[in-house]
Amino acid sequence: MSCARARFYGASQMEIGWIGTGIMGAPMARRLIGGGHRVRVFNRSPEKARALAADGAMVAADTAACVAGADVVFIMVPDTPDVEATVAKIEPALKTGQLVVDMSTISPAAERTIATRLKAAGVDYLDAPVSGGDVGARDGTLAIMVGGDASVFERARPLFELMGKRITHMGPSGAGQMTKLANQIAVAINLEAAAEAIKFAKGGGLDASRVVEAIGAGAAASWQLSNLGPKIIAGDYRPGFFIKLIRKDLRLVVEAARESGLALPGLSLMASMFNASAALDHDLDGTQAVAAALDRLADVK
Repeated sequence: MSCARARFYGASQMEIGWIGTGIMGAPMARRLIGGGHRVRVFNRSPEKARALAADGAMVAADTAACVAGADVVFIMVPDTPDVEATVAKIEPALKTGQLVVDMSTISPAAERTIATRLKAAGVDYLDAPVSGGDVGARDGTLAIMVGGDASVFERARPLFELMGKRITHMGPSGAGQMTKLANQIAVAINLEAAAEAIKFAKGGGLDASRVVEAIGAGAAASWQLSNLGPKIIAGDYRPGFFIKLIRKDLRLVVEAARESGLALPGLSLMASMFNASAALDHDLDGTQAVAAALDRLADVK
């Protein structure tokens, strides 16, 4: 057994490398620091990584320094090309027995390719995208959907439990990403339903906040309605999850659906709605800013 794997199994404190300290990555890394692990962080924008130094993180000068000697390396970056570029950079520094966990949301096919390549080098790999937004990342209540070997998943479970409340092994490499894409379909359509219900309530002269309270405990209840509904009502578009990222996720869903020969009309609608939001300069706002696009459409006489 390699030194890295021996430390992984035998020590409560692990050496962790974390790449990507954005709106989700930073609070997730903090959860691992709070769990007593030694965490080295790297981010393309150094100031975002340095912000974690006050929490006890060590700031790495580059990706190679971030992963050197780590039992587990986490990646949390925006898109498929970012993950592919990150893996290409760290691959020469990886050693047999290390584990790489990608918690980004990217192409399932890309994850399978990366997993196969790293396995040939003796490096384990999991795709483990998350759902729950920045609040879930801060509170450690994320849903984590994992693809990869079951035995490797069990090794990583104690770390996942610091970051998430519902952790599910979904199957082989790529299965975590496929599950996340299914999640994003439900998220997007539920958000549109919440926005339209609020728009309808306002149009009918109702107090929209009371409507959300009244229907939020019944069959209409959803995370989107209860958490983003009040923000839509207040016109608060501060991001918990960017419009630009849900647009990227839905692009991945469209690609995967096309490969499977599936026609998903609700998905097509929501891709258009978020694209409209971006055209209205809301790409860097939270997903609840889809209500701005709805306002334009609904008010057309």
